[in-house]
This record gives sequence, structure tokens and C-alpha cells, in this order.
Amino acid sequence: MERKTIDKSTSKYFGQLKIVFLGGLEEIGRNMLALEFNEKEILVIDMGVGYPYFEEMPGIDFTIPNVDYLEKNKDKILGILITHGHYDHIGAIPYLIDKLNNPVIYATPLTAALILKRQSDFPNAPNVQVVQISKDKIKPFSLGSFKINYFHVNHNIPDSIGYFIETPVGNIVHTGDFKIDFTPFFDKPANLSRIVKLSLKGVRVLMIDSTNSTQPGFVASEKSIMDNLEIIFKKSSGRIIAATFASLLERIQQLIWLSGIYGRKVVIDGRTLRSNVEVARALRYINSPKGIFIKPEDSFRLPPNKVTIICTGSQAEEGSALMKIATGEHKYFKIIPGDSVVFSSSIIPGNERVIQSLKDDLQKQGANLYHYQMMDIHASGHAFADEIKLFINLIRPEYLIPVHGHYFMLKAVEEIGLNLGMSKDRILLASNGSVVKVTPEKVFVSKEKVLSNIVYVDGLGIGDIQEVVLRDRQSLARDGIFVVIVTVDSITGEVKTSPDIISRGFVYLRESKDLLKDTRNLIKKIVSKNIKFLGDESPLIQEEQIKYALKEEIAEFLFKKTQRRPVVIPVLIKI
Repeated sequence: MERKTIDKSTSKYFGQLKIVFLGGLEEIGRNMLALEFNEKEILVIDMGVGYPYFEEMPGIDFTIPNVDYLEKNKDKILGILITHGHYDHIGAIPYLIDKLNNPVIYATPLTAALILKRQSDFPNAPNVQVVQISKDKIKPFSLGSFKINYFHVNHNIPDSIGYFIETPVGNIVHTGDFKIDFTPFFDKPANLSRIVKLSLKGVRVLMIDSTNSTQPGFVASEKSIMDNLEIIFKKSSGRIIAATFASLLERIQQLIWLSGIYGRKVVIDGRTLRSNVEVARALRYINSPKGIFIKPEDSFRLPPNKVTIICTGSQAEEGSALMKIATGEHKYFKIIPGDSVVFSSSIIPGNERVIQSLKDDLQKQGANLYHYQMMDIHASGHAFADEIKLFINLIRPEYLIPVHGHYFMLKAVEEIGLNLGMSKDRILLASNGSVVKVTPEKVFVSKEKVLSNIVYVDGLGIGDIQEVVLRDRQSLARDGIFVVIVTVDSITGEVKTSPDIISRGFVYLRESKDLLKDTRNLIKKIVSKNIKFLGDESPLIQEEQIKYALKEEIAEFLFKKTQRRPVVIPVLIKI
């Protein structure tokens, strides 16, 4: 059977499709895009959160896409297609679904259950409408001008799928997050035969996961990961404390399975981790021997070599279970010499230093450490270069758009495409806010742009944190705070008593007497020169002008003295 080719002179293509990228390009996370046909019908794919770089975004919990474009066109939205259950693909639903008029969500059973579970954590969020689609009993369906088909892919969470979407202007393939594993342990191999069969219809555009495109070869198989984890279980004479991502359900299943084989009971530690395991067990995506799970306090009744603790904290997240264990703040656990601590995860860029510090703390307390740089005990869920090459060869698209990755990852996919003989104009590098137009004649990145800036989630606040607030937080973290309290006589205009100064995170006041003396003298001068006297000699005290002058001039003075620029907060009291 040969693939269909299109004679443009007799093409049945009609209309125009926009691919609007709202997140997930030149970054990891915040995955979200929209397909818009003839400016009348919109189909959304994924709705994920991003994870902040803490040094750049102090205090921020998550980032989410800006959906201003979709909000203005919410009556056109036909539905939301979800590829899998990771938070960078479903996590923004509670924050955004109401703004989009609560459209129907289409997802596989585990993904649907995780969406509903997460939605229940937001009491004020609306009830979502979720339609389950099965990756085993595939039933294509139509939404407006879009005919939706899909296929099973391997990832590190079950029920992951990619989409094959037929449109009047050509067929679109979105891989979702994927890898090609010929020997998965608790999953079926990716359905390559179905992928090939679908692609025989012809593919105008392939959007492909680029996260690991710079890595040569193939991702290690889950079978080899299982074999290496078993080596640790065989040799460990103490407790096994395994830290992993809360959503890495395949790895969690492996650890539970091995614990059962080697007679260990299992403690699940971490709120999100417990929630995910509970959902997966209810749907039988995690199978476990009867009675294998125990409460933390019950583990003390067992010998150390009969206990496995599966917990969060593989990225040294503040407040995570492993961090609390390492710092002695955990309610139940502390490191016992002879414990084996397994980091079954890769390092997210930017976390290297804090993870190394955590490893050092654990080893100082007598733990034996195992991580992916020592042996294959973690496999990425994202395809390496040879898998991407294989997938492109299977699909043979007219146009290629790398997604889900930083710019250098997108460029690496471009290089793979060029090496496969694709012309450069057929490989499109888009960015957040880009609008790719698919017409009967060609596919191209248009000059049109939509709002795609980062929206910050901080506690209960969504989008109320602006760049100026983040800059203040960064300054506070870097240089501290300097509070100046000045009391002014409203009758005479004189500064009463010596100004009070409070310093936090800037200088230790008891050891900075000269600096304080000079600062107090300067404060008096600034206040005096900014007070004007009226004809009857009564002072005109303009509070905001004086506070502004204090803030600017004290900040400049402190910088000259210390080469640090704390946040200066002036307080003016009139008596």
C-alpha cells in the first residue's frame, strides 16, 4: 500500500487552518495549542502548567498559559484533546477551563481520572465534562470539521496517546510525549503498525516531541530499568527509599512489584504521590500484592530490610518527603546508616546544585546512593534522536514542527529532519505566540502573533503577580530589605529623634554602626530639603515626595557603600 500524494492542481484541500501555540515552545511545560479552522471552529490540545525556576520566580507555585486569545473566541471551542496525565499537560485545567466556557475534555481513562481528581482539589472550580476514549478499543469521532483519531504511544505514565486529526486542509499528527520502547515492562509497545496505517492517508503536518532530541540512540527500555532496580533490591540490607516523580506511575509499579518479590512492605509518602497511586490502583493501572501497603508508623515494627519507602523529592523540592527525611524534619523517618536511597529520575535543568547538596547530606548520614548516572535506574519518557528519526520515517510528513522543548531541542529536530532529506522550508521552528497557517498551497509561520506571556500562579492568586513584583522578590532574596522609619513634627517640620532603621537580609546592624550613623544623617538631610515652608512659616509636608526621595537616594547611597541594593521601604510618621 502506497501513501497518498497530493496533486496541488486537483487538490481537494480547502479552507485555512491555524495552529496557535500558547505554550510548550522554547520551554519545558505549559503545553497548550489550538487548531482553528476557517476562524469558526477551535480544537485545543493539552492544557498544562509550567514549573518555575525558583531563583527567577521566588514564591511562584506554577505558571500557566495566557488564554486571552481563546477566551475571546470561546464560543468557537469544540473540545479539548488531552495526550496524557502529566501536570505539564493537564495541570492548568482547574485555572483555565471556566474562562473557556467549560468545553468537553477528551482523554483516556487514567488521564480522565487524574483530571477529575485534580479538579476535586479546587472546591470553587466548575465540574468538568470529561469523555473517556479508549486506546485499546479505538473509536474515531468528529468535532465539527475535525475527524479525531488517535494511537497508543509509550511514555512513563500509562494511557498516553498521540492524535491523528483529519481536517479539510490536510491531516495533522501530534505525537504527545512519546518514546519507542519495544520491551516495556507494564505496558504494551507503541502501536507502530497503527501509526503507519494512519499515515498512509498522507500527513501534512507532524508535530513531534523534541525534549530529548539532542540525545543519541534510543531511550533505555523499561525492561532494563527493572533489571537494574532488582540488583539494588538483591544487595540492599536496609530500607530502600526510592524518590521519583509523583506521576511516574510505571516506575512506581516496578518498585511495588519488586518489593512484593523480595518480601518488603511499601510506604507511599507524598500527598500527590498517594493521590496518583490511589487513582491508578482503582483503575487497575497499578497492580499490587494484597496487604503490601502499610502506614509509616507500622514500618517500625519490621526489620529495615523488609521496608520500601516510595516518596517524592527527587528534585530536592522544598517540603518534599525526601527533603524532610534528609533534614530531620520528617514526622516518621530519618536516615538510618545502611539505607539505600534511589533517585529514579533525571535532573531537571537548574536543579543540579540543590540535588547535589541533598545527595551530600544523605551520604553524610550513612545512606547508600543510587542514581541514573551510576546505572540505568531511570528511563526518560521522551524519545532520543534515533526514535525521532524512526518516527519521522514512519510518518513521512510534508511539514515538520518540533514541539515540547527549548530552542536548542527544536533545532536538533530540525537537524534530524534535514539529515533525512527534508528541505529546510518544510521544517518550521515556531515559538510561543506563533501562528502557523496551513493552506491548500503551503504551510508557513505567519506574521500573526497572539498573546502568550507567562501567567503566574501564586497561592490563590492567578495572574496578579507582575514582573515588577518578581523583581522585588528577586531583590529581597538577593540583597534583603532596609526599612527607614522617620518621625516628623507637623508643626515645626523637624525630624523628631533619630530615624529608626530595620535591616533584614542586608547587613547585621550591630556590626555596621558607621554605616547606620551615615545613613541616619543622610535621612535627616533628605527629609529637610524636601520640606517647604509656607508664608506663615508652617511646613508643607508632602509625604509621597519625601518617601520617594528617601527610597531613591538611600538605595543609591547603600549601593555605593556596599555594592548591594536592598529594597528600601520608607515610613513617614507625622506627629
